[in-house]
Amino acid sequence: MSPISESKACVASAATPSITPSSTTCAGKRDDEADLERAESSMDTVDDESSSVAKDGKAVKGEEEEEEEVQPSFLKKLINFYKANDFLILILCAICLARAYPPLGADYLAPEITATWCSVIFIFLYAGLGLKTDDFATAFKRVYFNTFVQVFNFGFVSAVVYAGTRGLEAANILSPALSDGMVIASCMPMAINLVHVLTEAAGGDEPLAIINSAGGNMIGVFLSPALILGYLGVTGETQMTDVFYKLTLRVLLPVIVGQIVQKTMPWVMAIFNKYKLYYKKAQEYALVFIIYTVFCETFTTDTSSSLGDVFLMILFVLIFLIFFMISAWFTMGLLFRDYPEMRVMGLFGCTHKTIALGIPLVNALYEGNPNVGLYTLPLLIWHPMQLIIGSLLVKRLKKFVDEDNIRLGRGDEPSSTASTDKGIRHLTTAASSDLDSPNSTCHSNKTEPIKDEPTDDDAV
Repeated sequence: MSPISESKACVASAATPSITPSSTTCAGKRDDEADLERAESSMDTVDDESSSVAKDGKAVKGEEEEEEEVQPSFLKKLINFYKANDFLILILCAICLARAYPPLGADYLAPEITATWCSVIFIFLYAGLGLKTDDFATAFKRVYFNTFVQVFNFGFVSAVVYAGTRGLEAANILSPALSDGMVIASCMPMAINLVHVLTEAAGGDEPLAIINSAGGNMIGVFLSPALILGYLGVTGETQMTDVFYKLTLRVLLPVIVGQIVQKTMPWVMAIFNKYKLYYKKAQEYALVFIIYTVFCETFTTDTSSSLGDVFLMILFVLIFLIFFMISAWFTMGLLFRDYPEMRVMGLFGCTHKTIALGIPLVNALYEGNPNVGLYTLPLLIWHPMQLIIGSLLVKRLKKFVDEDNIRLGRGDEPSSTASTDKGIRHLTTAASSDLDSPNSTCHSNKTEPIKDEPTDDDAV
């Protein structure tokens, strides 16, 4: 056979192999492929386990790092505590310094000029620059609710406190100065920033909180002195015309000037907004300085009140505050039953009192009075007490709003409590922020009406 024929035979033989060897070869290939798949599967399993172990290791390492980050040093904790409670700490320090050496603030620092005029004018000039008058336009949409809140805060609270303290004074349980101080505190408008932050944290109606608190403070500039003078009268040689003359120069005129500057001088407002945080702190220090000089004058003059009287006054402020909160809650349950957000806002708005407007007003009304320190003491106690009680109620109120909205068909499931926890962490900051401009929260962007709020006819 020729080489060419032999090659053709080989090709033909390769093209048509016998059945038995082919079957054996295919079976071997399938076995090899199965072995290869098992090997790859086992390798993937090992890779997955290694990846899982690596992830677990990273997670454990991350948790350890988080634990290390969560545990700040003692100095850091101390600094954070001061930042959260700086105003209350400053008040305590001011009172202690006043007690240590009263003549410094009563005489040498010229409080009749620096505290009575300069500090008060600065506070209300800042208020005029920060007040947004446009926000009051929406208040007319909730006339009945707003009227209820303001009448309760100014009228009902002050009338009950006046009647109660007159009885306590007649029974020789409270001294006259502390009794008058509680009446003065009850005549003040609500605390703006504290009401706003508590309302937000508890799921209440934020726009109404802004409108009522800012509007109440604007009304309070006129109404609070009238209520105080109506309940307690004018003592000594001070005439009512003289009192309102000084209030006009120290309180109303700076607010009006601030409003004019806000509307006509945008370049001044640009500077004001740029350094607003510094102005807020300066206002807070101005209030602390007023409190310091007030207590210096108090400690300079002998008073008949004992430490027991002060503790009794603290007890009765607590009793009054709890009574007012319960009364407001159940009254709004009858009038605004299907509007839980409004009830939450009203609970705080009906009972809270501002220290930002109160201290300057008391200082202006009772300039030179030896009991002016005791007149301001109930307000200084009312302020932190409403913060403590409000913060304890925030989570319960948030839960109430969620459940009531489900009952009313306005929500499918309760909202997260994350915002509530965040709000609680900022409450102590709000206690200091309440000392900002009595109308500073009017800068909030959350002024749109909330859905499902009642109209005037619905509120009735």
